[in-house]
Amino acid sequence: MNDSFLEKLLQEHNSCITCPRPEEVAQFFKHVLAIFYKDYAKVPLTTTAEIKNMILKTKIELIGLLLRNDIEDRTGVHQIAEGFFDRLSPVYDLLQQDVEAIFEGDPAAKSQREVIRSYPGFYAIAAYRIAHELQLMGVPDLPRIITEFAHSKTGIDIHPGAIIGKSFCIDHGTGIVIGETATIGNYVKIYQGVTLGALSVRKIDANNKRHPTIMEGCVIYAGATILGGSTIVGSNSVIGGNVWLTRSVPDDSKIYYQAKMSIDGDVVEDMLVFKEFAK
Repeated sequence: MNDSFLEKLLQEHNSCITCPRPEEVAQFFKHVLAIFYKDYAKVPLTTTAEIKNMILKTKIELIGLLLRNDIEDRTGVHQIAEGFFDRLSPVYDLLQQDVEAIFEGDPAAKSQREVIRSYPGFYAIAAYRIAHELQLMGVPDLPRIITEFAHSKTGIDIHPGAIIGKSFCIDHGTGIVIGETATIGNYVKIYQGVTLGALSVRKIDANNKRHPTIMEGCVIYAGATILGGSTIVGSNSVIGGNVWLTRSVPDDSKIYYQAKMSIDGDVVEDMLVFKEFAK
């Protein structure tokens, strides 16, 4: 074995000896989810005292992760943990609205409990909501580890830096990508394979808004790709399946592809984008 290679490996292993492993961060996320929902707890919490004790244990767990994380200023770790757990109630309320939106938006859903227990869209949104709070507090690494853990479980990739409003519905979900600077309004529904991505992948644009804005009440169907930080999809618009969109559309728009073929099977018109306004 080459000695220089071994030295490189040693440097890597010594680069952040105390940093928590991704598995430990994922465990913290699962503990927060267990506080919210009995379906993710090892045993149901039967009294408020038990819930309070679980919150305290998970808060201590977060403090430990933050102290071991690769951050320069560790003096505010306890304040970050307190701030995060102070936000548990509004985060839970947001998740409940997401559950309701998914249940109402999917005819196949038999109950809200089924959504919580089995829907990958809910699981990915829950990971995002929890990670987003840590992201807002400036915590490095941990938020992305949480959302990437959910990504590995669900196939849904939501960056913790994205801004997502209430009553967010993901149906099916596999293959969805929501970029770091995407903004999504209230009451939006997204199907599988949707990408809210960037037109530019240059590193110098890292601090710019690179991903689109989806205003409230929009529905985006399977396989649609919407790109660019200046792209705004107006309120209550419908984006059809497989649409490629790189410019803004006004409120109440309908964007879809339509193919026209002759009866003989010869293509008269190839796939074209048609735009229709509801108003």
